[in-house]
Amino acid sequence: MSNTSAGSDELTVVHVVRHGEVHNPGGVLYGRAPGYHLSELGRQMADRVAEHLARRDITYVVASPLERAQETATPIAKAHGLDVAADPRLLEAANIFEGKTFGVGDGALRKPANWKYLRNPFRPSWGEPYVDQVVRMTAAVGAARDAARGHEAVCVSHQLPIWILRSYAERRRLWHDPRRRQCTLASVTSFTYRGDEIVSVGYAEPAIDLVPPHLRGAKGPKGA
Repeated sequence: MSNTSAGSDELTVVHVVRHGEVHNPGGVLYGRAPGYHLSELGRQMADRVAEHLARRDITYVVASPLERAQETATPIAKAHGLDVAADPRLLEAANIFEGKTFGVGDGALRKPANWKYLRNPFRPSWGEPYVDQVVRMTAAVGAARDAARGHEAVCVSHQLPIWILRSYAERRRLWHDPRRRQCTLASVTSFTYRGDEIVSVGYAEPAIDLVPPHLRGAKGPKGA
């Protein structure tokens, strides 16, 4: 992702966590909209991630400013006696359909007014370009790495930006089938750095037994 610091073999790990389940009875794509908090199940997921990371050498915790991310980060930080910082670069991807119900089977794809937003899946035309997500997520995770040099950090973010960051780090194409994302609720994608260079990527699902069966695997809830 970036060049190795001259003469540095120091290892640092940044765990990028996807938030837990959100209370969203209306089933809308909430995106960056404020006011969407973790459900009770989502809070259990956050506690499970905190347990999973409790024995790690974590010295810095930061999250997207959105409530669901901050609430997921809170028990992780508490377990290590830390505060939760906020970084807007960890935000959910912008999406033109925010605040609407949008998905296969709800008729949105048949509405002519929406077709102009669906013309280019490679950019994508309905929201924040994948390249822009790479730039901001790389910067956010790099800042967390710098804050925890020689130790470990946690960044809490959202499904699409996490998957795009991982795809970039693993040198895959950025456009993809959303059903194939490996980034379930409360999952942990871990980037190990030697100096400033990513040398390995790991993935864990510490709360998978809490995730409803229909949300397991790649596909997550709306506004993930």
